[in-house]
Amino acid sequence: MCKTKMATNATEPTHRSPRTRQTQTPRTPTTRSSQTVSPPTSTATSSIHTMSSSTNTKASSSTSISSGTSLSSLRFSLSENPHIYDITEIRTATNNFLAKHYSSSASTACWRCNLRGKNTIVFQRKFRRKIETNQLRERLSVICRSHHGSIIRLLGASLSGDHIYLVYEFIEGANLTDCLRNSRNPNFTVLSTWMSRMQIATDLAHGLDYIHNKTGLNISIVHNHIKSSSIIVTEPSFIAKICHFGTSQLCGETDENEIGKGKKAETGEIVEVDERSEKLTRSNSGNMQFAGVRGYMSPEFQTSGVATQKSDVYAFGVVILELLSGEEPFKYRFDKRSGEFIRTSVIDTARAAVDSGGEGPIRKWVDRRLKDSFPVEVAEKVTRLALDCVHVDPNERPDMGRVAGKLSKLYLQSNKWSESMRIPTGISVSLGPR
Repeated sequence: MCKTKMATNATEPTHRSPRTRQTQTPRTPTTRSSQTVSPPTSTATSSIHTMSSSTNTKASSSTSISSGTSLSSLRFSLSENPHIYDITEIRTATNNFLAKHYSSSASTACWRCNLRGKNTIVFQRKFRRKIETNQLRERLSVICRSHHGSIIRLLGASLSGDHIYLVYEFIEGANLTDCLRNSRNPNFTVLSTWMSRMQIATDLAHGLDYIHNKTGLNISIVHNHIKSSSIIVTEPSFIAKICHFGTSQLCGETDENEIGKGKKAETGEIVEVDERSEKLTRSNSGNMQFAGVRGYMSPEFQTSGVATQKSDVYAFGVVILELLSGEEPFKYRFDKRSGEFIRTSVIDTARAAVDSGGEGPIRKWVDRRLKDSFPVEVAEKVTRLALDCVHVDPNERPDMGRVAGKLSKLYLQSNKWSESMRIPTGISVSLGPR
């Protein structure tokens, strides 16, 4: 994300719910120091007197919550709960959708704006299938309560016709695509160290592992939008955060029935495709359609249009190979012999480097802008792990929990290598010609 673009401020709506604590009660003109909601009977008066005379104020404050207050009502009163924004708020914040789009490269319209005093970014997306209002509200409620350091938090949503407007917290940074490939200066990258790239790989693995296995929700979560342009890298520590969490479920791209079919397909069972599934196309004519980005779609996803957690693992593997090599998932080179352009994928070049054996092919394949300063053994292990993630057979792809564990160990090995390679202070080193 670019730091130079200004947010479009909107006037704060008057119906914003105040942040209230459960210990606050309506004031009465008679008792100012009372902290309970019980009527001022003789028993209550004596208890208040005892409470005020006690020296342990912390213990007394813990008993000030009335018996009618429940933990569930306390949880629902917090401001972090999901908001159902009125469409007029979105219109006001985006100047009736006439404000300049935040990113010109985004496949969907998005605006950076201020909503209810928070710096947010709003994405406009179209429903892929009809979702009942109650079901949508339930999904929004459970997804917004999921929090992880490697995931950009969803704050709420707004509905208008066939579109849903998803409101996320705004994070300062740039997407991974721009960090790896600078169109103005191809020889420059902010990710010029091995540790910066290992940090991003580890963050992504743990974030996706949380989405798949550790949300604690009663629904199976599939991200379905894993790609380098959907990953935000923050400075100065190069922390990576995954965008568009929950988009697939809220837009109707996946549901419990489709996820169930995907799981059966992964176990090797024969799955019959019904008539509605056969109509899944990438056009705008059908009731259901799958959205994917070329180079990140697994073979079974291209065939069936059913997004699963295994297709997320495939897209993650492509991103890791992209992170290591600095290259796009697909690129074209001109063959002088045939006089035609030949398409090569980062998966093919990575597999060729690993199969060749030895350190030489891996050193040549890894991004040269790292200036050959990385542990070759660790780089080879990360490459092999990423190739496992992009296996043609979804049953052969590892679970994200296993991937996150392996990358954590490789990160520690890389950190140990980095510590050993640090130049002692007080010694000047010149890399320029003399």
